[in-house]
Amino acid sequence: MALSLYGRNIFALIIAASLVACSSSGNKPKPAPLTAFVPLVSAKQVWVNRVGDGGGLSLSVQGEKVVLASRSGTLAAVDTLTGADVWRVALGSRLAAGLGSDGHLSAVVTEHNELVAVVGGTVVWRQRLPFASFTAPLVAGQRVFVLGADRSVTAFDGNSGARLWNQSRAGEVLALRQPGVLAPFGDILLAGLGPRLVALNPNTGLVQWDVPLASPKGANDIERLIDLVGPLERRDNIVCARAFQGSVGCVDALRGRIKWTQPADGRWGLSGDERFVFATENNGNVVAYQRETGQKAWSISSLAHRDLSAPLVLGRSVVVGDGHGFVHLLSREDGAQMGRLTTDGSPIQSPPVVAGDTLLVHTQNGNLFAWRPQ
Repeated sequence: MALSLYGRNIFALIIAASLVACSSSGNKPKPAPLTAFVPLVSAKQVWVNRVGDGGGLSLSVQGEKVVLASRSGTLAAVDTLTGADVWRVALGSRLAAGLGSDGHLSAVVTEHNELVAVVGGTVVWRQRLPFASFTAPLVAGQRVFVLGADRSVTAFDGNSGARLWNQSRAGEVLALRQPGVLAPFGDILLAGLGPRLVALNPNTGLVQWDVPLASPKGANDIERLIDLVGPLERRDNIVCARAFQGSVGCVDALRGRIKWTQPADGRWGLSGDERFVFATENNGNVVAYQRETGQKAWSISSLAHRDLSAPLVLGRSVVVGDGHGFVHLLSREDGAQMGRLTTDGSPIQSPPVVAGDTLLVHTQNGNLFAWRPQ
C-alpha cells in the first residue's frame, strides 16, 4: 500500500533518527583515553538533583533558577543556589523536544506531538500539533513559537494556546531528530529551516531575510541532510550556527548577510567569545574559529571519539561534556586541558549551561550536577 504524504514524512523522520543513533554507537573507533594533566582551574560539586530519567533535553536559566525537562516527561524548576525544587510536574508522556521558558511560562513537546504549557508546576493548556518537533519551543513576548520537523514555524498565544500564524516551506525528505535553531534577535525571530537561517516577523510570521549556510550535496537523501542545529551563538549583531554535516558560519543578523562559512562535520551547535567561535566535531575534535574571518585558530584531537556535547564558554575555559560522563574544561587560548569533572558516568547530551557562578550539566541518567569555582 502506498504511504500518504503525511505517513511518508513520519516514516522519513524515524529513519533519520535511527541513522543519527547508529552514528553515535557501535560502528566507530574507541574513544581516546583520558590523559594526565596539571589542573589549572578547579570547581567544587555543590549539589545534585535527580530530574526524571532517559536523559536531559535542555536547560533554561531564568534568574536564580534553572528550568529543565527529562525525556521521561518530568519538568522541574530548580534553585541554582541550593539545588532544591521550586516546582516539579510529571506529564505522564515522554518528550520529543526540550523545554523553553521565559521564567513564568514553560513549554515542551511530547512524543505524541502535543505542545504542553506549564506555569508554576501546573499544566495550563495543551495543543495538538500536526507535525513532529525536536526543538525546544521558544517562549517570548507572551507567545510560544514551535519549530516543526517539517521545516515550519508556528506561533501560539501563551495564555490560551490559540494558534496565531504558521510559516512553512518545502524541504528535504529526511529531517534530523535533534534540536534545531529557534532564537530571538532584537525584534525578529531567527529559525533554521533546513540549511537556511531565516528571520521572521514574530507578530506575523513574514520573512524578513533568508540566507543559506550550506548547500545540500551528495547522491542520496542521507548525504543531503544538512539542517541547522542548536545552540545558536550570538555576539552583538553577529550570529553563528552549524549546518549538520555541512558547515559552520556566521551571519550579520542586522543586514541578513553571510559573514563567512567553513566546511565542517558536526552535529551540535556553537559557543564563542569576543575572538573565537568554538565547535565540537563528529570525530571528537574541538575547533576554534577566528570570529572575524572564520579561519581556524586551533584544533585539538585529545578527546577524539568521546561523543562530545556542544561547547560552552565559561571564564578562561571552553566546557564540553562527553559520552562517558566527564566534563572537560579546555583553554580558550589553545584547547589545552585545564580541568576535568566527573558525573554519574552516563552520557552528557544537552549542552552545559551557566547560572551566575554555577556550572550545570544534566546527564542521561537524569541527574542535574552543579559546580562552582574554587
